[in-house]
Parts: sequence; C-alpha cells; structure tokens
Amino acid sequence: MRMTIESDPSYPAHWEADVVLRDGGTARIRPITTEDAGRLVSFYEQVSDESKYYRFFAPYPRLSARDVHRFTHHDQVDRVGLAATVGEEFIGTVRYDRIGPDGRPASAPADEAEVAFLVQDAHQGRGVASALLEHIGAVARERGIRRFAAEVLPANTKMIKVFTDAGYQQKRSFEDGSVHLTLDLEPTAESLAVQRAREQRAEARSVQRLLAPGSVAVVGVSRSGAGVGAAALRNLRDSGFHGHLYAVNEAVTRDLLDGVRAYRTVGAIGAPVDLAVIAVPADRVPDAVAACGEHGVQGLVVLSAGYGESGPAGLARQRELLRQARSYGMRLIGPNAYGVINTAPEVELNASLTPAPMPVRGRTGLFTQSGAIGIALLSALLRRGEGLSSFVSAGNRADVSGNDILQYWYEDEATDVALMYLETLGNPRKFTRLARRTAAVKPVVVAKGGRHTPAGHVVPGTRLSEDTVSALLRQAGVIRVDTVTELVDVGLLLASQPLPAGPRIAILGNSESLGVLTYDACLTQGLRPLPPLDLTTAASPEDFRAALAAALASDDCDAVIVTAIPWVSEHALADDLADALREAVAATPGKPVAVVHVELAELVRALSATRGPDDGPPGHPAADTARTPAPFAVSATGTGASAPAPLRIPGYPAAERAVKAVAEAVRYGQWRRALADAGQVPEYEDIDEAGAAAQLAGLLADVDGEAVLTLSDWDARELLARYGIRVLPTLPAPSPDAAVRAAGILGYPVALKTTAPHLRHRADLGGVRLDLTNEAELRRSYEELTDALGKPAELQPVVQPMVPRGVDTVVRSVIDPAAGAVLSFGLAGVASELLGDTAHRLVPATDRDAAALIRSIRAAPLLFGWRGSDPVDTPALEETLLRLSRLVDDHPEVIGVTLEPVVVAAEGVSALSATVRVAHPPARGDLGPRTLPSY
Repeated sequence: MRMTIESDPSYPAHWEADVVLRDGGTARIRPITTEDAGRLVSFYEQVSDESKYYRFFAPYPRLSARDVHRFTHHDQVDRVGLAATVGEEFIGTVRYDRIGPDGRPASAPADEAEVAFLVQDAHQGRGVASALLEHIGAVARERGIRRFAAEVLPANTKMIKVFTDAGYQQKRSFEDGSVHLTLDLEPTAESLAVQRAREQRAEARSVQRLLAPGSVAVVGVSRSGAGVGAAALRNLRDSGFHGHLYAVNEAVTRDLLDGVRAYRTVGAIGAPVDLAVIAVPADRVPDAVAACGEHGVQGLVVLSAGYGESGPAGLARQRELLRQARSYGMRLIGPNAYGVINTAPEVELNASLTPAPMPVRGRTGLFTQSGAIGIALLSALLRRGEGLSSFVSAGNRADVSGNDILQYWYEDEATDVALMYLETLGNPRKFTRLARRTAAVKPVVVAKGGRHTPAGHVVPGTRLSEDTVSALLRQAGVIRVDTVTELVDVGLLLASQPLPAGPRIAILGNSESLGVLTYDACLTQGLRPLPPLDLTTAASPEDFRAALAAALASDDCDAVIVTAIPWVSEHALADDLADALREAVAATPGKPVAVVHVELAELVRALSATRGPDDGPPGHPAADTARTPAPFAVSATGTGASAPAPLRIPGYPAAERAVKAVAEAVRYGQWRRALADAGQVPEYEDIDEAGAAAQLAGLLADVDGEAVLTLSDWDARELLARYGIRVLPTLPAPSPDAAVRAAGILGYPVALKTTAPHLRHRADLGGVRLDLTNEAELRRSYEELTDALGKPAELQPVVQPMVPRGVDTVVRSVIDPAAGAVLSFGLAGVASELLGDTAHRLVPATDRDAAALIRSIRAAPLLFGWRGSDPVDTPALEETLLRLSRLVDDHPEVIGVTLEPVVVAAEGVSALSATVRVAHPPARGDLGPRTLPSY
C-alpha cells in the first residue's frame, strides 16, 4: 500500500521524487514509513557483508526487530529516513538523526544531524547515494538543520567520495580509526554546479539509451502487416538497424513476422531488450509496460493514442502510464508519439512512423512535440538537402521532454544545430538554463506554436505572457522564430555556414529590383546592408564568382546574400552557377553566404534533391538516391546535386526569408560574443540580508499555508530599505487639515495624490497635483480633487514630498510558478502598458543584464536624451534593478514587488510607491535537489 497524505496527514508527500540515475535509469525517492518493514528486511538481506560492515563498523548479518522498528519509525523532523526504490523494492536508504553539541539525540533548535547511507551492492556506482544526499540535504534544510556529520571507515572510499564530491563546504578529520566529516548544507556555487553537472550527465545518458539501443522489440505487430506496429517494425528493419530486432504479438503462430523473429510476449525473448516500441490499444498498454519492466527493458516509445489528448479519462491513463514506467526505472517517450530516429552509422535507428529511406546523416538535431509538425519538418529538411543527427517526436511528452533532449544534444558531438518545435514549456526556468548552456556551444532554434496548452500536455501553470517567454528565451541565447518555415530556413543557414562577425551585409546579383528588395529587408531586420551590386541580367557564372569572391575578401562586410533570376537564354547554367559560387566560397571561407532565387527551375533541379522526375515518391526504391547529402541547396522545393561537393550554401525563394535567416545568425553571433563577458551579480556592503530574513520571518509568523500577505506601506519601505532601495515617505490625507499637517511634517513643496485602486498611477485622470508650495495651494488642490473625482473616503488622498523631475518608470519582480523570479522594467503610463513595452530578465540579474534591460524597451531613447532632453541617471536605475534582484533572489518569501513610479532624474532615482507581497516559500526551490517533473 502506498502511503498518502489521506492515510497519514503527517506524511510529507512533497519529499517524494523521481530521479534519473547516473546510468540513465530512474528511481523513486520517498520517505520510509512504518509499512516498509518487509521491504527493509528484504533489502538488507541483499546487501553484502562488506557493505553492512562499512555501515555499522562491525559484522551485522541481520536486522533485529528493534532495528527494523527504529529504521521505519520517524517523526519526519528530528529523525528522517528516505529510500530509493525501483519497482517498489529498496535499492538504497539514507537517514539522519538530529544531534546536539554533545553528539546525543536532540530536537530543534539544534541544527546538526548525523547521516548514514546504505546502497545495495548491485546498484552501487549508479549514483544512488549522491541522489539520496541531495534529497536528504533538502529535507534537512527544510527542518532547520544546517550541518551533517558522518563517520566513515577509511576503507569505505566510495562513501567518502560521495561526501567530498558533493560540493558543500566541509571539514574532515581522523578520529578513533574513522574519518569524521562535517558538511555545511547551505548551497554553494560549487554544490549547485555539481548537482547540475550530475543532472546533465544522467539525463543525457537516459536519452542516449533511448536513441542508441542494442536491441529493440516492437510490441503490437499485426500478423496481417497492417497497422502502426507493423509499420514501425518495417521502418526499423528497412533502416538497417544494427542491433537485434524482435516482433511481439500475443497471437503469433510462426517464428517470423515480416522477416523478423517473433514472440508472443516480451518475456519470451531469451535476450536483453533495451528499447520497446509499444503500438497496442491504450487499454492493453499497462500489460505491455509491465511485461517490459519485468524483462528489464530500459526505455519505451509509446505510439499508442487514447491518452491526454482524448480527455480527462485519457489524462488519468497517461498519469498512470508514467507512474508505471518509472516504477520499473524506465524512461518514456510519448504516449501518442511519432517516434525517434538516430542516423549514426553504428546505429541507424528508425523507431518511428517515417517510412524508409530515413533521413540522411547530418549535423542537425530535431525535436518536436507534434507528430504532424514532425512530418512536415522532416519533409522540408529532406527536400532542402539537410540531414539529421537525431529526431525525437515526443507526442504528449508525459516523461521525456525538450529539456532532456537539450541535455543530450549539449554533449552530442554529432549535433551542431538544435531545432525544436515546442507547443508548451513545462519548466521555462529550467529550459532557459539548459538552452543558455547549450547555446553557448551550438545554436538552439525554437519555434513555439500555440499560446494555449494542447490536449494531452500537462504542465505547471504559468502566468507569463508570450512576450515575456520570448524575452527570457532571447536572454538565454535561443533563436526564437514564429513559424516552422523560419525554423527550417534558419536551421539550414546555421548548419552550413559560419556565424557572421557583424551586421554588415553585401548584396550582389543579376537583378537590380531583387537587390533592392533584399536591401529593404535587411533594414527591416536591423542589419546594415551595403548598396546592392547589380551584375545585370547578362551576368555569367564567372561574373557571379568574381563578385562573390571580392565581397568575401572585403573587410567591409560580414555576410553576403546572392540574388539570382532566370537568364534570358535557353542554355541551362545551373550547374555552372553552383560550381562558381562554391569555388568563390572555397577560396575565401569564413563568412556566411545565402542565395535568393526567383523561378529558377533549372537551378532548382541542378542544386536541389538528387531525386529526378522519374525517381518516384519518397519511400519508393527509386528514391534511395535522396540518401546522398546535398552539397548545395537553393530552394524550398528540392535539394542536392548530381555530384557530391564539400560545400553547401542555403537557398531561399524569397529575399525576406533569406534576410531573416541571416539576421537571426547575426543576433546569435552577437550573443555568443557577449557571452564571454556575461557580467556579475554585484555585492553591496550596505545590504542587511539577516535583518530582512528576520523581518520576513516575523511578518509571516501568523500567515497560514499558501496565503499571500501584502505588506503595509511602512513594512514595505522598511524591507526595501534593508536592500538600499529608498521609497519616498507617504502620509495619509483624509481631510484638508490632515493634508496640511502632513505637508508640515514632510516639508514643502509637496504632491497630493489619490490612491484609490481605480485612480492609482493614473495621472492622466487628474488624480495628481504637483509642486504645491504652500498651504493655500494645497487646500485649493484638495478641494479641486474632491469636487472632480469624489469624496476623500473614496479617493484615499496622500501627501508626498516632491522629487526632481525625470522619466517615470516601473520596476517589478514577480515569482512565476513555472519560471521562477522574473525582473521587469518599462516606462510608466498607459501608452507603454497598452503597447506592452516591457522588458524582462531572469533573477538573479547581472550588471550586464540590468544595462541591457533598460536599453531593450522601445521607449529607451527617452532615458538617453531624446530630442535634446537631458539624459537621466541610468547607472542609478541599473543599481535599483540589481538591488531588487538581490532581494527576491535572497528571500524566496518575497513573491512580488512593484515600484511605481520610479522617477529617474538627471541625478538619482526616487521610488514614489511600493507594493510588496510575501508568502511562505515553497518547500523546494530552484536550489533544491534534481527531480523529474511530476504531472
């Protein structure tokens, strides 16, 4: 029976987690309960005598009844035990016991605990202990424990390495024949780096096991040869898969199905199976998964439909499928998946519904959530001569997602460009983190379709707008495109051309009009085009070669766009032109070149797919020549050339498409160069982090559960002041006399404002009076406000001192449930709000982030002296942004801050009002242990 909050209200269900281990398999980590006595005894019986000796420092062949009771009864505060399980059986355990300064059992406020591990010998070396240490450390921090102490025998080098490699600050000594280790559990940059490196290796390995299996079984192959299962089997067989291939059909009566060895069940296969492709009806999938799990299958590709995309009942089946697969330690692609492809010559895996021949070997990786889009992208890439390294279409992506594939591509030497079609971002914060790291070494191009969650995709809710998501992706170096056509266009350029060194674009061709169109498109994309060079319609291939060679050799341009229209000639010059352009590029490499062509059918045939007019449709034996990579691609209607060549130049049927691709490459190149100096999160000596923590603890002492507390003006100002953010004092003015008294306290000149919700920050509605220099002006303004807008009780007037005039801005930070803390900036006023002119960065922001943030809004020129006005103090504004970033990063209790307006003057900034919302932080934050999503 599985423990739940319903069966035991004290059970900490949020400590449960699925993790990927070092070898790519999965395990579940959960609290040990009183119902685990039998599992604990069975686990201990399978541990070697040597491991038992290392754990107890003496021979300890079996657990006594007292031991079993002690190790299964915990108060989940001072005594906690966790188990790593596979198939409900223990493979490793860890426990801590809180101790006092004398080393004896204690309760809070004691903040040290003794920790001990035991891992089944068959599972040692899989990273079980490291994963358990991450999770027990997070539990301990949640319970107020700051240090772990451990006694380890010197010969137990594996366990010593688990502690020393964790990245925590630690002390080590040798006492009474054992090694005494003390670990400070406060996360450090090193411990976080270690955790993320382990996460990357484990998740990459789990994908590698799916893409490079040594054996594959297709479950659900019909005897008639019809259906999805039979199609998947044929595609695997015809792709030339190098491993062992098996067909499974419970009613099979012969040894072979479609020429492949057939069995009634997976269990009847007398050999290991690494990957199972499941293509049976949804109601029979659980039995198939169970059979695979019992046989030791490592991963699943579930093609079967009838899950989340079909409604609530299907969604429940999908969740149960994921739970079942993970209980056996298997990763899952799907359900409702299109399949996976790996073109590596030593694998040649086509476990998908793409018929043979599968895509050619290339340097581009492709991930899609949609099978239909996957088909379209595969077709488009094939037509334009681009090969693939790997392809994953994850369907409902109940388990394996784009994050996992990014982890794999990051270290995959066969992949130079990552193309992704995403319908949802289940964890934008993790995705941007992984994408940023991957984009530092290879381009990541993303087309994100749909502004709503499709059926079957269960993801954490997010309040982020599409514009915000785009901004966060750009911050991470992701090339965000709007359509699948742009995805292919940009991918082709990046896969075949070097990155441009800058935005200067040379344009040459045999059409003045097409050159002008290209020039205009460059300006639209923010590039710096040179005047187009018109070679005239009489230009020969040699003229093209000479002009291109000269442009590539010039120091005045960073990229070249060649435009070509048909010749007024019956002579087919396609091959000659292709050779001429390749010759010029080969002679002077280092700059990207793109070709814009218009209605050049003969050039398309010569420089596109090798498949000719008599070759038949894709999948026809005559079309096998399409497996030869194309050396030069110039259109969206075909790829390849009759003779192989070492160079490929992408071609586009419209100037706008070519320029868009080049512009994205320019921006990506600029991001890569800027990455060398990513900036720093500054330290400020006047920040009172401890005082802020104490204040927040006091404010939240009486707040229950997930309730949100909006701080009073006084508390908000006090909290922000601890981080060096001064908010102008505000005094209430419920009557004219109260307004006069407030002005006397603050000193003239003053401002009189309404703070009613419908008038707040709406100076355009007349609810603000400025520069009031004496009592008479203040009383007159008070009367005007109340006469025009309503009674004082409705308007809630306040008085503030005046500050130097400047530009009114808005600074915000919010905690999104999926993306984490986001820092936002824009100008104050309805115009900016209406136009959505707001920029965003993830927290913590660096000094470079803050500088880029204020410069990335469209209205930024107003800060720098627009039309002769005085520039404002942008360094002070950047400092305010960085201090707010530090506040929300240091204190997860702060879930929302709005400073509006922040007046940026020629010298200094003034925050006129602040709204701060706080709540108890989530049990696990961004620095928590690595886990798989649980939907």
